Amino acid sequence: MPLPAHPEALEAAVIALASWLKLGIEAVSIAIILVAMMLALGRLLGQAVGRAAPDVRMGLARGLSLALEFQLAADIVGTAISPGWDQIGKLAAVAAIRTFLNIFLQREMEAGRPHPAARP
Repeated sequence: MPLPAHPEALEAAVIALASWLKLGIEAVSIAIILVAMMLALGRLLGQAVGRAAPDVRMGLARGLSLALEFQLAADIVGTAISPGWDQIGKLAAVAAIRTFLNIFLQREMEAGRPHPAARP
């Protein structure tokens, strides 16, 4: 791909690329949530018919935690292309909320895992 001769054209190309990247990252995040929910539903149905299944909550929590990381990455890319103070403030608030949620999801997952010293 040849580079544009004018800085404005190059800036527009970078913004367009970043917008597509952000959209792609958000799509991956949605796909992760969809797969995690489908797996959780399958496990729930398996438990309902009496089959042994892995812990539904832990699997769903792992999926949601991973999706949150992708959403944060998408927000960072979005802020990189429009770095006004309003966008930076929104990113900081969203990052704080997602980090807070992720910490609690991680704690929940750790609480559900057997301690290594307790294994035979």
